[in-house]
Amino acid sequence: MDITVRAAAVGDLPRITDIYNHYVVHSPATFDIEPATLAERREWFSHYSTSGPHRMLVALDGETVRGFATSSPFRARAAYSVSVETSVYADPDHLGQGIGSALYARLFEELAGEDLHRAFGGITLPNDPSVALHERFGFTKIGVYTEVGRKFGRYWDVAWFEKPLG
Repeated sequence: MDITVRAAAVGDLPRITDIYNHYVVHSPATFDIEPATLAERREWFSHYSTSGPHRMLVALDGETVRGFATSSPFRARAAYSVSVETSVYADPDHLGQGIGSALYARLFEELAGEDLHRAFGGITLPNDPSVALHERFGFTKIGVYTEVGRKFGRYWDVAWFEKPLG
C-alpha cells in the first residue's frame, strides 16, 4: 500500500463516516453508541481547518481514504487553547499497514508551528496497537480513568496519554 496524507476535504466525509461508524458499531474505541449520519459529520467537519491547531488529515491509498486523524480542542475554556486532543482511525480492513503512523507523522509535523504546549490522547483499554502507536510518537501514559464508559453491556477503562509540543 502506498499511503499519502493530505488535509481532509468535504468529499472525504462519506468514507470518513464509514470508517468511524465501523468503530461505533463494533469497537469500544469510541464511546459513541449510534452511528453518525453524514449530516452530523458535516457539522463536525466544519470545526477543522487546514491551518491552526484544529486539523483533520486523511490517509489515501490511491484515491481511497484509508484513515483519518484529528487534533481537536482539549476542553472548551480559553486557558486550554494550548492543548489538543488527537485521535486516529484506520480502515479496519487495513490495520497494521502504517496508516496511523503516516497520519500522526504528518499531523505532528503540521502542528509544530502552532502555539501548542500539549497533545492528549484517550485510549479505551485494552488496545495494545494504539498504545504502541502513541508511545512511538512520544506520548507517555499519565493515568487511567477506570470504568468511565459503558458500551456493549460492560464498563471500559480509558488510559490518558500526553505528548509535549512546541
